[in-house]
Amino acid sequence: MNYFSWQPLQFQLLKLGENVHWYDYINDVIDIAVVTFVIYRLMIIVKGTKAVQLIKGISVILISWFLSGFFGLKTLQFLLNQIITYGLLGIIIIFQPELRRGLEHLGRTSKFFSRSAISDEDEQVRIVDALVSSAQYMSKRRIGALVTIERETGLSEYVETGIPLGSQITSQLLINLFIPNTPLHDGAVIVQQGKLAAAACYLPLSESAHISKELGTRHRAAIGVSEVTDSVTLVVSEETGGVSLAINGRLYRELDEESLRTKLLETIVKTEPTNTSFLNWMGAKK
Repeated sequence: MNYFSWQPLQFQLLKLGENVHWYDYINDVIDIAVVTFVIYRLMIIVKGTKAVQLIKGISVILISWFLSGFFGLKTLQFLLNQIITYGLLGIIIIFQPELRRGLEHLGRTSKFFSRSAISDEDEQVRIVDALVSSAQYMSKRRIGALVTIERETGLSEYVETGIPLGSQITSQLLINLFIPNTPLHDGAVIVQQGKLAAAACYLPLSESAHISKELGTRHRAAIGVSEVTDSVTLVVSEETGGVSLAINGRLYRELDEESLRTKLLETIVKTEPTNTSFLNWMGAKK
């Protein structure tokens, strides 16, 4: 590039720099980064929950409103304006429990700044060993069991339906929780952040018509929670003693000890944490 072609561009850049405050650009970058991070964390929170369906419905209404204005459909746009105007109040009333729970999570800041999964690989393997050992024990004696392991999607709304434990995960304790005719044997045990968070929890039942009629409530609950979250649920049948895993809406049935261990290691154990703490990430940058 010769001098004559470079001079006008150089002159324009220098002139532009006189009227630009560079700290405004820095503020904009920080602003965009914070908003992006907050949106990302909110997406992680609502992922796999009922709020996803709500967001989809709102998106359809907003797209329809935009298209009605673009194509001049005045009657449709008027109706959508009414829905948008009064819909916010309706959402607050209908989803009051979910909104309250979400604000409580924000107050605790656990979803924004902490891991939702277990990060230590050795601890993950130890938990898998405890799950496999207890499942084999209960399978031989036909003791019904239902254990849900939290991964990325939070299970706090289901933990709140049960009896809080907050205890170390051992095969002996898991077996004892499901012994028949004991106060906590009915319902699901939820594993959260490497602890037995709660027992006797209620899980959503799957409404799929493709589930075999021979499967009972435990299996339907295991499939149901796997349809709305990314959790892994271990089921031991009280009737047959069969061991199953529910993952992503699919039920893996009649697993022996080796296949159960392999499947749990594939889904639970991670050599690198996928949901790294924001504070640790900032520390790693220093």
